Amino acid sequence: MADKNDIPDLTELRVKIDELDSQIVDLLNERAKVSLGVGRYKAANDEPIYKPFREQEVLNKIADSSPGPMPDKHLRTIYREIMSSSRHLQRPERVVYLGPEGTFSYFAAIEHMGSTASLTPKANFEEIFRAVAEEGAELGVIPLENSIEGTVGQVVDLFMKYKVFIQAEVFSHISHNLMSKADSLKDVKVVYSHPQPLGQCREWLRNHLHNVPTIPMESTAEAAELVAGKTDAAVIGHIKLADMHGMNVLQQAIEDMPDNWTRFLIIGAAPSREDRRDKTSILFTLPDKPGALARVLTTLAHQGINMTKLESRPFRGEKWKYMFFTDLECDLTSKQHEEVLEDIRQQCHTLRVLGTYPTQEERQ
Repeated sequence: MADKNDIPDLTELRVKIDELDSQIVDLLNERAKVSLGVGRYKAANDEPIYKPFREQEVLNKIADSSPGPMPDKHLRTIYREIMSSSRHLQRPERVVYLGPEGTFSYFAAIEHMGSTASLTPKANFEEIFRAVAEEGAELGVIPLENSIEGTVGQVVDLFMKYKVFIQAEVFSHISHNLMSKADSLKDVKVVYSHPQPLGQCREWLRNHLHNVPTIPMESTAEAAELVAGKTDAAVIGHIKLADMHGMNVLQQAIEDMPDNWTRFLIIGAAPSREDRRDKTSILFTLPDKPGALARVLTTLAHQGINMTKLESRPFRGEKWKYMFFTDLECDLTSKQHEEVLEDIRQQCHTLRVLGTYPTQEERQ
């Protein structure tokens, strides 16, 4: 047992916390005033509000300078909200995502952009691309690939159709949960969800709800809205859907492979203009010649440029023609790589630089 003399007085502690809270509020308001000045500078110089590398730099400095005991993860969460507020003060930005509210895209947008972001749901991927390219939305959030299910092919196709540019990438850990108005698994007669969660939880469903039918929906959020009106149905999706719709969480983390991640991209209507950009995505087609792809890959290898993704997609409108989506660990648009970019352009039938952007660091 601790000596009572060593136990601090609760009243004194609360007074101290109140004093600190007052100082924190004053400092946050001072920070907001400076942020408004930054907003005026950006407006005068026609600069975008969203600066992903600068935000990453701030988060890392905060985490590295903290002596504790507050965990890095908590600090990053707090500062993401502070930066979200700063962006909103500078100029509210419309961010479009695959809706409705409650999808994994929605939660990825909240996690990265903060709760003060002006989020607008769209019904499908093409609406997101069109909103950014043609309708004035500043940013869009799209899922590019999942560590289990692979690349979302339609997203790659839309990069060919719409002139948008990648601003940042966001890796989001995906955990699937079974939620229902029912009180137990034995009461569940049908399960609804998007096809990907249903596929990613196939073994669990087979072992625990063997004879229960599964019905695919357009999104996990749409499935949750449907299930919320039933007493014998369940939905697989993000755990926060339970609070949003007043459901019970019957089982958490039912995905067959726990190391399940989705890579989201933040897209905008113009290329990033930040000073440091350490990753490039390109989309290209090749002439119908032997060794055409090999020549491009050899050019990159000779320059010591590491390729982290190569995906082929059928080129729409032309039989047996393909386009290639590639991620490179460099800023291919920098002066250092001018010659290699031109070499690759000469080797390709068409070439689009989709964006140069910061890599999301693992420690985030």
